[in-house]
Amino acid sequence: MTHPITAQRVAGRVGIYFAAIVLAIYSAFPIYWMIVSSLRPTQELLMEPTLWPERWTFEYYRSLLAQTDYPRQFLNSLIVAVTTVVLTMILSVMIAYGVTRQRIRGKQMIIAGMLYAYMFPPLLLAIPLYSMMTFIGLNNTLLSLVISHLTITMPLGVWFLWGFFKTMPFELEEAAMVDGCTRLGAFLRVVLPLTAPGLVTVAIFAFLLSWTDYTFALVMISSDANKTVPLGLASMIGAFDLRWGDVMAGSTLIAMPLFAAFIALSRYFVQGLTAGAVKG
Repeated sequence: MTHPITAQRVAGRVGIYFAAIVLAIYSAFPIYWMIVSSLRPTQELLMEPTLWPERWTFEYYRSLLAQTDYPRQFLNSLIVAVTTVVLTMILSVMIAYGVTRQRIRGKQMIIAGMLYAYMFPPLLLAIPLYSMMTFIGLNNTLLSLVISHLTITMPLGVWFLWGFFKTMPFELEEAAMVDGCTRLGAFLRVVLPLTAPGLVTVAIFAFLLSWTDYTFALVMISSDANKTVPLGLASMIGAFDLRWGDVMAGSTLIAMPLFAAFIALSRYFVQGLTAGAVKG
């Protein structure tokens, strides 16, 4: 009886590993192709692409950085993404903690309403937001883009952190206040460190959504000086001029900060996802 069971277990594990490898290759191959294509010569890129380039070149990166506005667009994207992350974390922590710890009527409706707002597609929100920004004089500014991104990142952050605060025992804060901490001190010294995985997860999601946004940037930004990287790369693809090499190099440079963030914070990211799934 032990042999069939052992064989079934081995077959099951082999099947799981095989499925995982296929899924990993399927997910990673477009990224690999993007990076490799940014290092191919033009003729090989357009005429005879292979899995492994015969020759390597950095001409696309040199032309991208020297002959386009990519450095300025990269800086604009970085300013918008970092500002969005900081504001998302501050506002999400304040709202989620306040709704969880304070007696607020209809707080379930508040949380549900924010999650419902997150479900709206960006294009549906972009047009009324553009009208509002034009009315108050903030159209075609990076600030308008930050505010637009907050409509997507903040509801997600509040919903995620609410799951952490909701199941965190209030006795922890009471014990800290008995020892002499104020309410704010107990929050900063006890509660906030315990929610570090959730904060990292919210920061990564907010940075990802802001860094790769195209819809809000397309509607809000009209001048070349304020374009972000996704908008700048899209403008390189014209009807008669397809600069695929530059586009691949620019896309690779876009992905590098995301790779660095995931590598540096992957441990906290996984903890935040698993804890949020259990606590939420």
